[in-house]
Amino acid sequence: MRYEVKAFMEGAGVTTLTFEALDEREVIGQVKAQGYAVLAVKPKQASSKWGGGQFSLVLFSQELYALLEAGLTQVEAFETMAEKETRTENRKMLVEIISKLREGHSLSTALQQFSSVFPALYVSTIRASEKTGDLSESLSRYIAYQSQMDLVRKKIVSASIYPVLLIGVGSLVTLFLMLYVVPKFSKIYEDIGTDLPFFSKLLMNWGHLLDTHKALVFAGLVGFLITVVYVVSQPAFQQWMMRWLWRIPAVGERIRVYQLARFYRTLGMLLRGGIPVVSALEMVSGLLQPILRRQLVQASNSIREGKPISHAMEQFGLTTPVALRLLRVGERTGGMGEMTERIANFYDDEMARWVDWFTRLFEPLLMAFIGLIIGGIVIMMYFPIFELAGSIQ
Repeated sequence: MRYEVKAFMEGAGVTTLTFEALDEREVIGQVKAQGYAVLAVKPKQASSKWGGGQFSLVLFSQELYALLEAGLTQVEAFETMAEKETRTENRKMLVEIISKLREGHSLSTALQQFSSVFPALYVSTIRASEKTGDLSESLSRYIAYQSQMDLVRKKIVSASIYPVLLIGVGSLVTLFLMLYVVPKFSKIYEDIGTDLPFFSKLLMNWGHLLDTHKALVFAGLVGFLITVVYVVSQPAFQQWMMRWLWRIPAVGERIRVYQLARFYRTLGMLLRGGIPVVSALEMVSGLLQPILRRQLVQASNSIREGKPISHAMEQFGLTTPVALRLLRVGERTGGMGEMTERIANFYDDEMARWVDWFTRLFEPLLMAFIGLIIGGIVIMMYFPIFELAGSIQ
């Protein structure tokens, strides 16, 4: 759930932040981990986006990175972006950031006032880079991180397009048969008066019902579809569905791998940006499902008590044998950020292989299932005609 937090930091003043968390206690923990004093917390029902949702954080980062690498100062870079910006809301936001920078505020402080555009992870990365003086490097890491996240998401979406099209077309054909063709056949058989097989009789009764109460049936169908769309859009149903999918061994393990890939990739970006381990773990907790989020809280407490990261992750089920070995290597060499990104790459490759295998298996099964439904309806409609033709012979 999203929460809006009013917080105070010495030197930054009062700011409004937005966080993803299970409850208010977790939100307060995340805010305090970033060095703020919490003033007020309230649930955030809807977040407004600059430019009507047309602001691209990746494009913004790419442009800022290119301008800074060209030798421009931060103020000059933002002035250049504001000059070429065509959307009024986005230009207004950039002008306000420029004003903050000219007043002597840091870039992270200037970005914080637009928490609906710049997430806490992004602001924290910028703040960490300000301490080390490698803002361009942090922007480069964020661009690479977001590009990789988008790549994995696109693979999953592209693999889902064909099955969704099959289901959509199959459903439309089935509705056409049930709502138009079957009632026509029902009238024909009613006029002939012949005895029908049991399943054909059920199908024709449906056609007769539809012909008699057409308006009522259509109203019920529309109401059912609206109810389904409404229920599916509710967070409670989505959480219930996720818990149900999690219990399926094969599917649940793949969801877990996907969650861990996002977790380790984000953690790696933060660690390489110079953010302490415990603070980074609290920042990325919002990326995980509630089941893994509770395990992460326990792991964070264990690390805070002085236990090794690899031990804590293994103890609370946040790793796999390969990932565990890489974490131990990272602890020995001091390159934990690089190792967590390698773990994410390993998980991404594993996820891509599974999606490819599942798609190859699922698509033929789905086509066969849809073909059986449509074929069954057609056979039940024509079966009396086949029997009549056989009796004539």
